[in-house]
Amino acid sequence: MSDTTTRRFSRIALIGAALLAVSAIGVKLWRDRAPEVPTAAATGPTGPQDVGAMISSLEAKLKTDPNDAEGWRMLGWSFFQTQRYAEAAMAYKRAATLKPDNADYWSSLGEALVTAGPGNVPADARAAFDKAVALDPKDPRARYFIGVSKDMAGDHKGAIEDWFALLKDSPAGAPWEADVRRTIEAVGAKDKIDVKARLAALRPAVPSGTAAAAIPGPSTDQMRAASQLPSGQQEAMISGMVEGLAAKLKANPRNAEGWIMLMRSYATLGRSSDAAAAYRTALAANPDAKAQLDDAAKTLGVAR
Repeated sequence: MSDTTTRRFSRIALIGAALLAVSAIGVKLWRDRAPEVPTAAATGPTGPQDVGAMISSLEAKLKTDPNDAEGWRMLGWSFFQTQRYAEAAMAYKRAATLKPDNADYWSSLGEALVTAGPGNVPADARAAFDKAVALDPKDPRARYFIGVSKDMAGDHKGAIEDWFALLKDSPAGAPWEADVRRTIEAVGAKDKIDVKARLAALRPAVPSGTAAAAIPGPSTDQMRAASQLPSGQQEAMISGMVEGLAAKLKANPRNAEGWIMLMRSYATLGRSSDAAAAYRTALAANPDAKAQLDDAAKTLGVAR
């Protein structure tokens, strides 16, 4: 596999909407750490219109208070959710500059720089992840990307070691846990590194009985197909995958696991209202799976 194809494969393994680890990490961390959002965005689901209102409100606020680090972080998050990744990186950089001891700011900056780029981990992004880990050695997003950086530099075994270490330190049922496993499997298969025994020796991806185990990601073939496309077309393919799943579930709603995957896809794309609607539709069509669906909604932060 050529270096270019490897980089593209790694990119799609990172950005596959809702189906891969980095987005799950980013969204989960935001939900855990986000402050109260200003104005109208503070109520109701966070869909595209809500994020747009948040951006306008934050920009107005930051004109009068440009030293509000958390405001810049929230602006960065808002830009990221609307796929304005370069602007997200600039906002996160302001936040990190104002409050350089905050690991999450650096980690968010690195993620935005990666997503804005051509499909690699640029030097400034790696520097941001290194700063995040120096401040918080357990920061999952930074650790994941540092492994990606190693993989793309040819240190595939080092990357896999980093991801195994991340799995070891992740709480049971962490939203990114199953996805990091899939990343390890994909890189192991791609670079002929046997990881099966080590993965089998780990604890189950989630505690028995929880719904997150039923949330699959894209297949290796899908990732390889997407890796051949330019960045914009990759995102279009991802959106098509999500909408295709939604169409299948509309035709066959008696599929609790499929609904869980769709909920996760919408949640990681920032389409909270769609995720909540999917949950309600899934529950109506699958009342016997209520516990499983409730567990998934709770894990994913979907409103119920």
